[in-house]
Amino acid sequence: MKTRNHHVLVSVLCLLFCGLCTTLLWAESSEATGSTASYHLGSGDKLKITIFNQEDMNGEYTVDGTGNVSLPLIGTIAAKNLTLNEFENKLKGKLSPDYLLNPKIAIQVLNYRPFYILGEVKSPSSYPYVSGMSYLTAVAIAGGFSYRAKESAVYVIHASNPEQKEIETKLEESVQPGDIIRVDERFF
Repeated sequence: MKTRNHHVLVSVLCLLFCGLCTTLLWAESSEATGSTASYHLGSGDKLKITIFNQEDMNGEYTVDGTGNVSLPLIGTIAAKNLTLNEFENKLKGKLSPDYLLNPKIAIQVLNYRPFYILGEVKSPSSYPYVSGMSYLTAVAIAGGFSYRAKESAVYVIHASNPEQKEIETKLEESVQPGDIIRVDERFF
C-alpha cells in the first residue's frame, strides 16, 4: 500500500514538473517572438521568405532603398514601416485568391539594416547591426572614441522616428537597426 501511494505521488510530481517546464518554455518563446514581431521593416533589411509548396518564390529578398520588396509573379510590395506580421498579411493578400488558395507563408529577418556612426570616433561608417548591442559597443566597433570625443552620451536619430529628430542617449541604451549615431566633440 505504501509503495503504491509512493508511486502515485512521484507520478503526480513528475506531471506537475513537466507542466511547469512546458509553461516556462512557452513563455520564453513568446517573449522572443514578441520582440521580432514588433520590429518594423526598413531599407536594407534582408528577408527569407518561404511560401509552402512554391519553390520558385522561396528565397532571400532585400528591402530596397524605396522600402519595397520585389517577388516573382506578384511584383513589388511595399514593406517599409510594416511589422513582419503586417508584411506577411499583405503578401497573403497579393497571392490569394488569384494565385494561391490559403497561402502558408513564413518570413524571417536574416540581416537587419546597418547602423551608421559619425563624429568623434576613429572610423565613422556604416556597420552591420547586431541584436542587443549598446551604443558603447557601437562606438567600440567604430574604433573607439577620438581624443576629442564627449564620452558621456551620444546623439541618435532612430530610423523608426518619422520626425527624424536627434536625441541625446546614454551609452548603455540599445542600438536599433538603421540608427544614425553621432558622437559629439567635448568642450574643454
